[in-house]
Parts: sequence; structure tokens; C-alpha cells
Amino acid sequence: MAKKVLTPLAVQNAAPRRLHGEPILTEISDAQAKGLRLLVHPTGSKVWICRYRFSGKSRKLTLGPVAALRKGDRNPENALTLAVARIRAAEVQHRVEQGHDPASEKLVEQHERQQQQQADAETFQSVAEGFFAREVRKKRDFRSAHRQLRDLKRLAFPELGKLPIKSIRRSDIVRLLDKIMEKNGPTMSDAVLSHISKIMDDHARRSDHFHSPIVRGMRQTKESERAREKILDDHELQAVWTASKGAGAFGAYIRFLLLTAARRNEASRLTWGELSNGNTVWTLPASRNKVKKELIRPLSKAAQEALSGMPRGASNDLVFRENGRTVRSNLAAMKESFDQRCGVTDWRLHDLRRTSRSLMSRAGANVDHAERCLGHVIRGVRGVYDKHNITNPQANVVPLHG
Repeated sequence: MAKKVLTPLAVQNAAPRRLHGEPILTEISDAQAKGLRLLVHPTGSKVWICRYRFSGKSRKLTLGPVAALRKGDRNPENALTLAVARIRAAEVQHRVEQGHDPASEKLVEQHERQQQQQADAETFQSVAEGFFAREVRKKRDFRSAHRQLRDLKRLAFPELGKLPIKSIRRSDIVRLLDKIMEKNGPTMSDAVLSHISKIMDDHARRSDHFHSPIVRGMRQTKESERAREKILDDHELQAVWTASKGAGAFGAYIRFLLLTAARRNEASRLTWGELSNGNTVWTLPASRNKVKKELIRPLSKAAQEALSGMPRGASNDLVFRENGRTVRSNLAAMKESFDQRCGVTDWRLHDLRRTSRSLMSRAGANVDHAERCLGHVIRGVRGVYDKHNITNPQANVVPLHG
């Protein structure tokens, strides 16, 4: 190939050679810089390359596109003038003399850069959403998965969501947990830690380079401390029951929880279609039941009265609603307002279920019947033949006047 000393104007005016009237890829060598070539594509685009030999083989390294000289022309990213291209070519030859292969090194750098970009794109939020999507596809407890993701959206994503998961440090998680503990309590702090830990452990199994920053000892409480034993005493129970009488849909919901011993979400998501025989029977479908079995609850007259004040809706409408708003959509705010109304603090909605079970024992209710009221599965022969007979309350039940 003939060499000539390139000039900026020659570079600007360079055009592809033609073969049989068609433009072809053209390579022009610069006599002033060893290995430097101007590559002119049939389309007219131009790029600088450097040719060299390494281990007896001819190698090529692309340096970058050619910088435009005409005023107003847009330059591609990383465009090089002739002067800069000559400097880059000299650097390439120097690296070769030192025993390096610049083309291979560039491929390694590109691979590492791609890996870095991929890692940066793996934000904590995107990884978390992918984890829970897989959990749902596995047909595990999808309700639990949605609840955990909801907790993270509310408490963790504002702090960690947009960060690449690989960049999250232990101290970042500790600061987040401290904030959650201060505002939402140690139990919620530990719950969020558990969610984050599962996500990071799963990501570590899928990644070649990621290691979870979570270690033992980051929990705020011990398991024995997290287990609640709160049962409303008679005075608290009387105050809650009395206050519920004038508390609209939320008050009816409170009474229904106490009278059925249902789980909080089971009752808040109760629809009219689940009630039958004049609202005397509640059939909780397996899809909404923690034990994944259909649960039939005959409702007492008191439980039926709790439902009687609710505006009747369509089959799939939630029962506990008021002025177009459902209890389910605003549980936390309604509970806070109700605490002020009844004067009882330091209790949770789930404590009503524990209280109901305690009162059943206190009333001498059959153990199997009490367990069925709670929606627990009775094992063995008794569970097969005794489907849902429930005894009437005994005379020693605490009266809830009001």
C-alpha cells in the first residue's frame, strides 16, 4: 500500500475508491505515523485505525471516528483529529514494544465496561421486583410476596431502590433499619431486613461477583422478643367494644374480628359474594386462606349484626366500606384514630384474634371448635370427619355491653 503524508484537508476530502462503479472500503496509510490508517467506508464515513504485529500476527485496533473540519458539522462521540490520531497510534506502537497487545486489552476493557454497565443497571428495586415476580410464578404464598414488596416500596425503595445492588454497603442498610425502627418500630425493622436479606441471598446465588453485605447480628430484636403475647384485658376489651359501636365501618370491622377470630386481612377483604344464607355463613375460599383450604364459618347473630350496617354491594365488592372508602385501604390511619376514640393503646388488630382464642378457652369451648374458628387445620381422623360443628358460647363468656 502506498503511503503518503496525510493532511487535515486530505482527510476531509478522502473518498472511497470505486470498483466497477461501486464504492468499496478504502484504507489510506499515513506516512508520518507508523501503523496509522484512514479507513473510508463505502458510505463515506471515516474512522482511524492502527495496524501492528504482535506475536507474529497482524493486528488491528480501532482508534475512533474522524473529526469533521467543516463549520457546523456534527462530530461523532470520541472523534479524533489527524494530530490526535497520530498521538494515539504512537501510543499503540509503544505498548506493543513493551510486550502488550492493545487490541486484546481493548476487548477486555469493553467486556469489563459492559459488565459494569449491567451491574449499574441492576438496581436494588429492579432486582427485588424480579425476585418477587419469580416467587409468584413459583406459586408460593403470593399474598406474602405482595405484602413484602409493598413494605419495601414504602420503606426501603426511597432510600435504596435506585442504587445498584452491588454498591449497597452494610452501613447503608443499618442506617435504613435505624430509621425504620425509630418510625415504625423494631418488628417492622426486622421484617424489612428479612425481605432485603432474601433478595440479596438470591441475587448472590445468581451472580458471579455479588456478595450480600448482611451479616448475623443486624436484627433489632430476638425471635423470642418478637413473639407477641398481648391479650386485651376485660377493661380494654370493654372500651374497644363500646367505642366500636359509633365508629362506622371500622367499628363494625373491629367487632367482626372479635366475633369471628378471623385474621386481619381475611376480614378486611371480605366480599359480599363470600356470604350466603342471609349472611349467616361465611365461606373463605382457599385462595384467601393461609392454610390453602376452603374455610366455612357459621356466623353468630352478633357477627351478622356487625355486617347489617354495611351498604350492600355487588358480589365482588368489599363489605367493610364507608362513603366509598374501604377499611382495607386505610387501616393504619383508621386504627390510629380509633385508638384515640377508645383510649386503649399498645395493641394491634391481630391481638383481637389472640384475645378471641383466649376467651374461647376461658368459656370452656371445645379445643377443636376453637381451633376451627381460628381457621386452623385439625389433623388426623377428627379433621376428616368433624367438618365445622361449632358449639354455642357458654354462660361464663364476658358480656360486652355497650
